[in-house]
Amino acid sequence: MDHDFEDVEIKINAPELLEEKLRTKRKKCMIVTGAMSDPYMPIAESLKITRTCFELIEKYGFGLTIQTKSSAVLNDIDLLTSINRKANCIVAITITTFDEKLCKIIEPNVNASRERFEALKTLRDNGIKTVVWLNPILPFINDTAENIRAILDYCVEAKVHGILCFGMGMTLREGNREYFYEKLDKHFPGLRQRYEKKYGNNYIISSDNNKELMGILHEVCAAHNIICDNDKVFQFMGTLDEKDDWRQGELF
Repeated sequence: MDHDFEDVEIKINAPELLEEKLRTKRKKCMIVTGAMSDPYMPIAESLKITRTCFELIEKYGFGLTIQTKSSAVLNDIDLLTSINRKANCIVAITITTFDEKLCKIIEPNVNASRERFEALKTLRDNGIKTVVWLNPILPFINDTAENIRAILDYCVEAKVHGILCFGMGMTLREGNREYFYEKLDKHFPGLRQRYEKKYGNNYIISSDNNKELMGILHEVCAAHNIICDNDKVFQFMGTLDEKDDWRQGELF
């Protein structure tokens, strides 16, 4: 990129395009947002494009799956509850770091992990099912049993439906790698050299603790009836649950 990482391009006409699709689609389905960029970036609060889109999804009776790192999802709890009452609403929130001081370093522009945990509980209390993304896990930084167990404690208390994890590690593309190494030099002097020696230019960066940490994940999920099979979690996130009682009300 030749611009600041935080700069975003805004799809001003997104609501119009979305409504055109929703109006003409014969079969209801789940609408998923947040796969490529967070729907709750700071500018979303002033532009209201995200909320307008959610209003349209609610109006036309479609389901919604949100993927985010932000507790700002609670600003739309009224809409999400209504969508969930008519069809289905699922919120997936990323949590990777229990230690709040570390969280501020590696996720400086998002809510603290504790705030996201509180959001999970509020969503649960409003009948909205939740999922936690447990990636990326950074080798030598947050790939510890203590960190993973603490996050899983959050998940258990919040009664999340599922956990998505593609292994304990991360990926580094060209461009991402240079940016990441620059931040390592700033916040963790000497760690860049360890990465370069161990991983070189690898795309997949897997933690040496992967086997142990995945074992902890599977153990806790099995004990608390949390789905951690990625395929099953994605299937859950994409499944519409139309409410017959709402449709009956529309007829009369």
